[in-house]
Amino acid sequence: MRTYFLQNREEINEVIRACKTCYLAMSINDQPYVLPMNFALEDDVVILHSAQEGKMWETILKNPQVSINWTLGEDLAWQDVQVGCSYRVKSKSVVVEGKVELVEDFDEKYRCLQLVMAQYSNREFKFNEPAVRNVGVIKVHIENISGKLFGAKAITPWNS
Repeated sequence: MRTYFLQNREEINEVIRACKTCYLAMSINDQPYVLPMNFALEDDVVILHSAQEGKMWETILKNPQVSINWTLGEDLAWQDVQVGCSYRVKSKSVVVEGKVELVEDFDEKYRCLQLVMAQYSNREFKFNEPAVRNVGVIKVHIENISGKLFGAKAITPWNS
């Protein structure tokens, strides 16, 4: 079984939008830190939200370069049931590298929160003023993006 790069951005976006959770990786003083997050995707920006305090917030204030991962699929596949190294997890994965921007403007924070909720529901949501003021909204501007398909059968003329 092979690993293939996802070739176009729409296919990559489909993987992202099919996921419910992304994993935000940060680092400070060579100490890595990863958190599961809810998100929204808008063009070349990933939108996240959190409290405006704590380890994550302190880390991104000191080092705004981050990476984000989405993984879709967990089915096992193998070429030979008796050979351990022939096993793979059939999945698709996307990795983004980017830089954090903190959103301070009230109207933009509100809009971003609506986008995050739209990732999870078709309902329209409203947010009260204290909720918007007290939440941290983060935009990650995508600098690099790549996607892979894992555990696929090799494509040959006789099985394509």
